[in-house]
Amino acid sequence: MDVTPERFVAIDWSGAQSSAEQRRRIVIADWHRGEISVSAGRTRAETAAWLIEQSRRTPAMVVGLDFSFSFPEWFVRECGATRIEDFWKIAASQSESWLGSCHPPFWGRPAKPCPADHRSRGYRLCEQKESIGWNPKSTFQIGGAGAIGTGSLRGMQTLLDLRRNGFSIWPFDTVALPCIFEIYPRSFTGVINKSSRNARAVYLEEHLARVAPEAAIAMARDSEDAFDALCSVVGLVHQRQECAQLRQAQDTITLLEGAIFPGRVITGASAIY
Repeated sequence: MDVTPERFVAIDWSGAQSSAEQRRRIVIADWHRGEISVSAGRTRAETAAWLIEQSRRTPAMVVGLDFSFSFPEWFVRECGATRIEDFWKIAASQSESWLGSCHPPFWGRPAKPCPADHRSRGYRLCEQKESIGWNPKSTFQIGGAGAIGTGSLRGMQTLLDLRRNGFSIWPFDTVALPCIFEIYPRSFTGVINKSSRNARAVYLEEHLARVAPEAAIAMARDSEDAFDALCSVVGLVHQRQECAQLRQAQDTITLLEGAIFPGRVITGASAIY
């Protein structure tokens, strides 16, 4: 990208069906000119509309979304897509049918166990490469602990909307601001029992108390979703040089499967400004 980002946004996403649950679970952490805020209360559609509005106010913006932007190449091609936008359109139209039936290769709902070939066919190339510090979840998992597939399927319509409204989406597009990255919060936090309020409180006091306001710290202390969003936005700001250096993928697999922003565990967060 030719312009230095002025604003970083990290969003803890949700595949919840009800509007009330979306407003509770979707959390936005926003860093703008040294100030951090954390907020909830928006649906997926409202979050997309907010991002579009904010990008018009501050075009030099980087956004991190924590859901999978695609599936393994074989599945994308099996659906008849040769470009990522074509697959997003297919996913947007078929997602509720896939979620409702949970036919293989999807799994995780009651009486829908993990397929025997899960290890060989269930992951994208970028997930296979990630082997230090965390174990990736398959986007085909749409039920059970840690399932990311539901939020991902219901997020692909948002990617279409954002792309049509001027966002570039890495690694599929020529990188230009405003830009969207797929993020994985665990890559910024490292090993922590995020479901424990006490563990979150200790982590926040140790790593983020000097860079985030008390209101944001309090939300992250009380909510795992807010915790992920806050840690992710601090991580993105801390790696802003890496953000600026990312380029569009050139290989056909990554152009269909996508890639995860190469986050690093937060260290020295007090120096991000």
